[in-house]
Amino acid sequence: MLYLEDLHVGDTFQSRRYQMTKAEILQFAEKFDPQPFHTDAQQAQKHPIFKGLAASGWHTAAVVMRLWSECFPIAHGLIGTDSHVRWPCPTRPDDEIRITVTITDIKPSQRKPDRGIVRYETQALNQHDMVLFTSTTNILVFKRDSSIV
Repeated sequence: MLYLEDLHVGDTFQSRRYQMTKAEILQFAEKFDPQPFHTDAQQAQKHPIFKGLAASGWHTAAVVMRLWSECFPIAHGLIGTDSHVRWPCPTRPDDEIRITVTITDIKPSQRKPDRGIVRYETQALNQHDMVLFTSTTNILVFKRDSSIV
């Protein structure tokens, strides 16, 4: 597990690959984002932007969250304070998603000396190196000697 004092601006973390299946795309979309370009391959082909079945951006974000939790092991968890996300390209069935996380800023708290805010940028790419998702995220990170149990 990583604590505030273990992290440095420029540190980079890489994830494993995660394959997004058509069945998973349809299941997520039916439950959380039931728009035709996520739920119906034939209708998605006619869509002026997607021109084929595309995963919900929130599904891609959920996969990114999974990969973050695996490759960026922050003590006491990834406690987000804010994030700005973008989806430059759609995630398609059989895309193999991988992420790169790069720390861009670390600010120890002035009021609470047991913690700080870490900013990092994420890129999620597929097997063709197309960027599917980007984010700039701030998380709360505790120091090793914090009183959190």
